[in-house]
Parts: sequence; structure tokens; C-alpha cells
Amino acid sequence: MNTRQALEYLEQIQNMGVKFGLDNVRTILESLGNPHQSYPTVLVAGSNGKGSVCAMLTRILSLHGFKVGLYTSPHLVRYEERIRIGEEPIPAQVFGRVLGRLRREISGLIAGGRLSAPPTHFEHLTCLALQYFAEQKVDLAVLEVGMGGRFDATNVVTPQISVITTISPEHQRSLGETIDSIAFEKAGIIKPKVPVVCGVKAPAALRVIRRRAREKQAPLREVFSERTRFQVIPRAGGIVFRYRNGKRTYTLTPSLEGEHQGMNAAVVLTAALELSRIWRPLAEPKMLEGIATTRWEGRLETFLKQPWIVLDGAHNREGALALKHFITTRMGGATVLVFAAMRDKNIRELADILFPLASRILLTRFPYSRAADPQEIARRVPPRFLSRLEEEPDPRSALKRAAALASPQGCVVVAGSIFLVGEIKKLFLDPGAVLA
Repeated sequence: MNTRQALEYLEQIQNMGVKFGLDNVRTILESLGNPHQSYPTVLVAGSNGKGSVCAMLTRILSLHGFKVGLYTSPHLVRYEERIRIGEEPIPAQVFGRVLGRLRREISGLIAGGRLSAPPTHFEHLTCLALQYFAEQKVDLAVLEVGMGGRFDATNVVTPQISVITTISPEHQRSLGETIDSIAFEKAGIIKPKVPVVCGVKAPAALRVIRRRAREKQAPLREVFSERTRFQVIPRAGGIVFRYRNGKRTYTLTPSLEGEHQGMNAAVVLTAALELSRIWRPLAEPKMLEGIATTRWEGRLETFLKQPWIVLDGAHNREGALALKHFITTRMGGATVLVFAAMRDKNIRELADILFPLASRILLTRFPYSRAADPQEIARRVPPRFLSRLEEEPDPRSALKRAAALASPQGCVVVAGSIFLVGEIKKLFLDPGAVLA
């Protein structure tokens, strides 16, 4: 299967939706010889911070000389970004070859009655990643959970450690309306006697995770508790973080922007220390170096310096609050916001947090079936913001208009969905073209 055929096939199955249950993935992987059982894994779930945590942990392990598979979602520009060895995406021709094999296997399983339903888009990509990592003989694979955890396609593995970053209201239609129910789904990745690293602070969610860990006899490592201390320390040109766990104190200097990345770094450090204890010895200096040198696009990413254009995938309350903190503490001058979102997001809540920070707000959309149109966004935001709104469905035109409004001394923030960030990066492979 060449690149064009691979993209056409993935587009065909793109709108198959979400299907709960692991039977399909297990059946497909069994037909492939259970590739996921040939290497150890780390499984990372949560509402926010999953991708950043996965990237930092992968960087730490790579600095130790390990061959590390990394599976994340969604991608920004190319599907191949989701499946990496270290920082290197799977080659396009290999992606097509493995997807072609998967398609043949799936066709045979359906014809033989072994699959009850065609696999979803995410199930295809998960199986592809797990197969590729086996072919590459990775030392370990870091897997980002998609939606939820309990029934997520990645949950077919039994990891060395499970990681739960944060829990906040999201995907209520699929995961439940309350924090408790969402926490229950996320805690579904906890396996018998497998250590859990938990960065969750919300008491209701933490109670659910503690209960699940007790039931599974899984050692629970709480990153933020009465026995730990986390400090934010302002310094010239930025901030550093001090994290004390037991008798040890660590100074964390994440390369990724934002105060929330300090908390993500504490989660990563705890996970790395646990891996060092139960898997392979890891050096603490390289843990800190990995946190300080990770690259991860689309998260408070400076896209252009004049005007200062920042891309961020904030799409829920927790992400929007982190972005708000960054705007108010780090970005000076008038701010213009380019905003788009999925229909199923709490658009009004996002607007309440982000729109007061902007002198002008350009509503746009990205080419995805679940994306809200600018008119729908305008109907769902509080009336007090209507005078600041402009509707520009074309994201290229929206960003160019925002850059013109901001002037060289102003700031532009692109937010509301990681899919919008990806579309902007796809449209402007050369950031300088924004001003052309």
C-alpha cells in the first residue's frame, strides 16, 4: 500500500466513530502473533498532559541509549507522527506496508467471522504501532491512551507501569457526566500488581483511583500528596520547579513552556524513578536532562516571533486555564485569539476562560466532520463577547488576519483544538508565510 492508498483507506474508516471493547484489537493482534507481548510498555492515560509526559519519558529513555517506541494521538500534520522510534516518525513507505498487511489480515478475519465488526480508525493505528514496534525490536514502548482507558485500544497491554496524569471533565457522552465516572474509566488501565504513577489532585477522582489500585493490589505512587512538595520558582527569563519526594529534592527545568509542564515533569520523574527500580537502572542526571531537552510541538509552541504567535491545543477547562496563566504571565501586549473547537466540547466554558484575554477573536474551523462552524461557536458563546468576534471559516485567512491585527508588537494565540493547531502547521509549513 503506497502513501496515497494508505491515506485513502484511513479516510474511508475515519468516520467509523468510537467502539468500546477490546475484542477486535485482541483478535487482530493474535492473528499477527501478539506483537505487543514481545517488548515491555508504559501506558499513559489522563485528561491533559498525556502527550507531554510520553514525550519526556521517551526522551529520558532515549538518552540512556534505549530504542524506544512512542505512540501518541492525534497527529498534527502527518499520520506518521503518531508512531515513532525516539523522535523519528515511522517512514511513510513502512507505514503503508504495515497498514496494507493489517488490511489483509482484517479482511480475512471478517470473512472468517472472527471479527464481530470492522475495526475503528484508532484500532487500526494502534495495531499498526504495536506491530511496527515489534518489527523494530524496541527495548520499550511508551503508549498514550486515546479516550478513557478501560476500553481503549491501547489497554490490551500489561505495562511495566501505568501512569495517570490528570483528570478533568471531558468526553462526557462516552465517559460519564461526573469526575467519578471519568476517573473510573481512566483507572481502567490499572492492572494487577502493576505500579501506578498518579498525578491526579482532584479528591473525588483520587478516591476512585486509590480504590481501583487497592482492588488490583497495584502499588500507587502519588506524585502530589502530603509527603511531597512542589514549588514554582520564578527566575529571569522563565521559571523552574522544585519537587521534593521523601528525602530527595529535584530541580526541574522543562523545555516545554507553561507552569503545568512543571507538574507533568514531576509525573515523568516519578515514572522514571519507578522504571529504574523495577525495569532497568536509569541515571538521575539523564532524567533531568531528558525533561530539559524534550521537543513536543503544538503545546504552547512559539510559531513566529514577530508578531508572537503561539499555538496551543487547549480544548478543555484544565488546558484553557493553563493557557490563560501563560498568556497573563508571559505574553505582553494586545492578544488576538484564533479559535476553533469540536462540537462536543464545552465551548461556552472555553470562551469564558480565554475570550476575556483577547482584544479580537477570529472564529474559524478545521476540516474535520466533528468541527463546529464559526456560526455555531458564535451562538454558543456568552453575548458579552459578540462585539469582539469575527467569523473567518478559512484558517489560513484567519491567521493572516490575526497577524495583521496584532501588529509586530502584539501577540496571537491559536487554541481550542489540537486539530486546529495541526491545520495551521499544515497550511504554513513556513511560518514566515503568515506575513507574506
